Amino acid sequence: MKNIVHFEPITSNTYESYIQVGTKAYNQHYLHLWPNGNSAPYIESSFTNEVLEREEWDDNTILYRILRNGKAVGVLKMTLNASLANFSKEEALYVDKIYILNEYSGKGIGKKVLQFAMLRAREMQKKIVWLDTMQKGPALDFYLKNGFEIHGESKVTLPTILEEEELMWVMVKKV
Repeated sequence: MKNIVHFEPITSNTYESYIQVGTKAYNQHYLHLWPNGNSAPYIESSFTNEVLEREEWDDNTILYRILRNGKAVGVLKMTLNASLANFSKEEALYVDKIYILNEYSGKGIGKKVLQFAMLRAREMQKKIVWLDTMQKGPALDFYLKNGFEIHGESKVTLPTILEEEELMWVMVKKV
């Protein structure tokens, strides 16, 4: 079967799927960041009906279910206008979340997500796409292989994250 990846903007009818897939994918990859594997602070800030409703109505935020051959396999959140250092919000698009279920990792979906973000950025005449990634873990190598460069450092600011895990890299790719 062909590997057809589609990006479906969420609606209230797809909140439940977005929450389930996003929560599962996040927990598959990031439980090690939290004491006793309790990711509740992050999940509650990202994957509830209230959060999705607020974000869906924010003109600057766009949420997608990532579908592979019609099945939800991940989630994507982008902030369309998000300044970074010397780049104004009109010049920069921020990829806030890319979470893909473990069983679909390594199948080219992440690369298609980045291509989609770059396409959106070109359509909007942005100069850069940027994102944050954990300093430890496989995502850093993935972004470097896909043309992103380390621009600076940041931190996860949610309460209770393990201090030794909170450091992130700010990654940038020119459009």
